[in-house]
Amino acid sequence: MKPLLRHSAALLGIAVIATAAFGHGDVAPQPVNTDALPEVGEEWLIENPYRADKVGDETWAKAVEIGSSGFNQNCARCHGLGAVSGGLAPDLRFLEAAEYGDEWYVERFQHGYTQDGTTKMPAFGEVLGQKAGWAIRTYIETRPEDGALDSHAARLTEIRDTLAKGGADEAALKAELEAIAAEVKTASGAPVADSAARQAALHLNGTPEGEKHAADALTVGLSAAH
Repeated sequence: MKPLLRHSAALLGIAVIATAAFGHGDVAPQPVNTDALPEVGEEWLIENPYRADKVGDETWAKAVEIGSSGFNQNCARCHGLGAVSGGLAPDLRFLEAAEYGDEWYVERFQHGYTQDGTTKMPAFGEVLGQKAGWAIRTYIETRPEDGALDSHAARLTEIRDTLAKGGADEAALKAELEAIAAEVKTASGAPVADSAARQAALHLNGTPEGEKHAADALTVGLSAAH
């Protein structure tokens, strides 16, 4: 999807959230531990400071990890698991990984959204803070586009089953998973997708526990894809 179309899809979500009957104001925000992330100052930024081209791959990956936890605790109820919206709220995956997408996101994150006296989205800015907000944003923009794993589903299922049995050629499977992960596109236009293939490859560390966690990651990812 081209940037303008992605931006239009995100803005169309505003109409959805504006007419939704569900009120979000009764949900207490859950704290997000951002100690592992670099400071970004007190004044709110308008562009994501945790992208890899700004902070490096290691810090970016940590932001994705922290953002995943923060999103699942605070955002998934309305925006959907894995940021796949069921229609109640905007599908944030289509918000471009660029400054204009960041500006829309940070405005809503910081101040929330209220219609006719009903809170459709609470203001998270003061409660969770800027670091948590940008970590969540980093996670959202790495979400794969719809159907991203479809062409690899059969092979990923085979890899999952092999890992579940144990004793696999881990180095070969890790390389294959990394190759598959490199082909997965994001809905936001961000350069790297945090797909199930990527997660599985990261778990493979030469231990039986790593194989189990990799198999579990593929099970979850393949289930979500369908």
